[in-house]
Amino acid sequence: MTQTEILERFSQTAEAAGAVMVTVDSAEAVAAYVAARVSGPVMLPAFASGERLKLKEALEKEGLFVITEPHRADVLNAAAGVTGVNFAIADTGSLVLDSTAEEIRLATTFPPQHFALLDPDKIVVDGLAAVPPMRELHRRDGRNFVAYITGPSRTADIERVLTIGVHGPKQLHILLVSGLSRDPLEM
Repeated sequence: MTQTEILERFSQTAEAAGAVMVTVDSAEAVAAYVAARVSGPVMLPAFASGERLKLKEALEKEGLFVITEPHRADVLNAAAGVTGVNFAIADTGSLVLDSTAEEIRLATTFPPQHFALLDPDKIVVDGLAAVPPMRELHRRDGRNFVAYITGPSRTADIERVLTIGVHGPKQLHILLVSGLSRDPLEM
């Protein structure tokens, strides 16, 4: 498959799982997109590509209150979390994140909205193609936490009544940012 076909497949499966996909070209575009959808504090844990983009400054310029070192008490008030992504898997529409840092786990699981920044070049075709980057993640730190995020949080009860957002974000926004980072070890 070409990278364009992989991106197309990822978009289809991620949207089928309930994610919103959008292409942006700069930190300012990311910040404007987030600001148009959020009214409240934004959790922005440290991740390399976000720091390179100067994302905190861009979000603050849009008038958002940014929490850069989120603690458990902050999750009660946070309207959104913004993180990077290590890589994604096209056939499931899943994002893969090294979530060893508690701040990443808090930002991706507690606020009602999660905005995930993904370089389209870091999308692999399937689970088999995900093995090499997963090995590299575990080689770097064998005790790390890895999160697979496929669409917004969902759960169902015994009567098969589906509920969105009970155990995590009600909305997942995947922001495709070309040139963000091609390194699957970097968010």
